Amino acid sequence: MLRYSLKRLLGAVPTLFVIVTLTFFMMRAAPGGPFDSARRLPPEIEHNVAAAYNLDKPLLTQYGIYLTKLAHGDFGPSYKNKDFTVAQLIGIGLPVSAKLGLSAMAVAIILGFLLGTWAALRQNRWQDYSVMAVAMTGITIPTFVTAPVLTLIFGIYGISLFGHDFTLPVGGWAGGKLANMILPVTVLALPQVAFIARLTRGSMIEVLRSNYIRTARAKGLPSFRIITRHALRAAILPLVSYLGPAVAGILTGSLVVEQIFGIPGVGRYFIQAALNRDYTLVMGVVICYAGLIVALNFVADVLYAILDPRVRLT
Repeated sequence: MLRYSLKRLLGAVPTLFVIVTLTFFMMRAAPGGPFDSARRLPPEIEHNVAAAYNLDKPLLTQYGIYLTKLAHGDFGPSYKNKDFTVAQLIGIGLPVSAKLGLSAMAVAIILGFLLGTWAALRQNRWQDYSVMAVAMTGITIPTFVTAPVLTLIFGIYGISLFGHDFTLPVGGWAGGKLANMILPVTVLALPQVAFIARLTRGSMIEVLRSNYIRTARAKGLPSFRIITRHALRAAILPLVSYLGPAVAGILTGSLVVEQIFGIPGVGRYFIQAALNRDYTLVMGVVICYAGLIVALNFVADVLYAILDPRVRLT
């Protein structure tokens, strides 16, 4: 395990290096700059501002300076949020994005796994067709469509339960209160529920047709015990492999959701930084997301090996 961990760590370094390099030069290639505005500054002030952030130097020199600071753990200052460094902004926004994303992932895992298992046990029946139809709908409709629709239904018009009208907040975070989390968590979770349901259904059908399940049935074991003690553990393996990139994906997918609902997470900072050409903040968020993807994929591989003794990490 230690050898495998070191191997993955060493392999992650060049991957992150390539990501940092591509992001750095792509940001500089985009038109405009962090201090361009409709109101022009005097040339002397523009020169002093550019010199203070090393923007007056050649591009390769800027790249070398950034890599040197990054090697010491310094993400640099934010060009637009002058009272904060990039590390401070990520430290403020990441817990919000993590709470939002992990809540959505928990909902997606529970609902998706239950629906996928139910569809597999009712294969080629109306239950199976209904779950797959809903899953395909959830996959094809993007979050920037479901978010306004759910906002209109549950936030503007409201819903009636037990003779009372209820509306949900359509924006803001309010310290992560449950009412403020319901709509954004639902919007984030819906596509993942669909993916997990389809994945679980296919995996469960394959496991139920395997020889050892047939042997267990031939021995007279109850169906409930066969499913819970034998089938579920094998059927969950593809889901474990999917969860690593899925968790990272749901965090990066919160970019749009955080912007729509006005949630002060890393995703919203990233959108604003990209629009404002805040180079250092964009770089910091990209590095944060890339590190999460590498780490979560590693955790998924380890969990897969723990659940399936046939897998050997080398």
